[in-house]
Amino acid sequence: MSTGLPQQVDNPACINQNIPMIKIKDLTGHVLAGGMLSRDEALLIAAVEENHLPALFEGANRIREAFRGNRIDLCSIINAKSGACPEDCAYCAQSACAKTGIRTYPLVGTGQILKAATEAKAAGARRFCIVTSGRKPKSEELDAIARSIEQVRAAGLLPCATLGLLSLKELKLLKNAGLDRYHHNLETSERFFPEICKTHTFEEKLRTVLAAKEAGLSLCSGGIFGLGENWEDRVDMALAIRESGADSVPINFLIPVAGTALGERNIMPALEALKIISLYRFLFPSKEVRVCGGRGQCLGNLGNMVFKAGADGLLTGNYLTKKGGPPEDDLQMINNQGFALA
Repeated sequence: MSTGLPQQVDNPACINQNIPMIKIKDLTGHVLAGGMLSRDEALLIAAVEENHLPALFEGANRIREAFRGNRIDLCSIINAKSGACPEDCAYCAQSACAKTGIRTYPLVGTGQILKAATEAKAAGARRFCIVTSGRKPKSEELDAIARSIEQVRAAGLLPCATLGLLSLKELKLLKNAGLDRYHHNLETSERFFPEICKTHTFEEKLRTVLAAKEAGLSLCSGGIFGLGENWEDRVDMALAIRESGADSVPINFLIPVAGTALGERNIMPALEALKIISLYRFLFPSKEVRVCGGRGQCLGNLGNMVFKAGADGLLTGNYLTKKGGPPEDDLQMINNQGFALA
């Protein structure tokens, strides 16, 4: 389906005229009619300047309402194995290459995982994710995690896991234990990925993502913004995620941590973060767009704008190595805006 819009945008940063609001309305109508944005059309969204952001947010909100309704999905995580990771991801406080002084500990027991899961459920979470540091768990750790997944499902939550670069066989083992969704971020575009990690490749991450789908799992895959990537990287990562068939797309904003390679970067401006959320709603009209790490630090007083910008999911509670906001504040925000929990 054609939108009648220009089909060539080489570099959105070089566009010095605002996208007219009529073009935003055309793109909104195109998506509402069932169309999918091309790369060039997505770059037009990326070129929207600040004075037209209200129109962009309005379009993203309409798309969310049409495809996702007014229900907000909450998930929560546990850092079940912390630190001492041999990978060199430039943003990560858990990398052994970083000098952050975070707590390191081995895989926690099922009892501790189940306690965190039941607390998350009481705070409104529908999904609970077991996260471990490292390239991937050892076989005996994976067996222990499988037992924990069984308990999390028995507690009435949808179990998720973030365990690194797993094989198809390992993912099937977890699915047989009751895992509902596997989370594995691409983090950024294929072009920019070597700038943030050299111990594994974008191709390896993509292989894991595709294996999760082949194993019959729901897939959660997104990235981190504010690493130094440009808008084309943000669009290209989205297109790779869209092609992979992800069901949920988590949006994280870098929290610069002293002692990491990116510890001196500035926190992303709030309006830029909201624009990214809207861009991803346009690109993923029928999928979950979930705002996760860095939400409080980056958005500040504009945090209550995430749903109007197009999001329909949140990570609630604490992050991996940083404190998050109180879950009751998220519940109040959802209620005050007339939304309900999924």
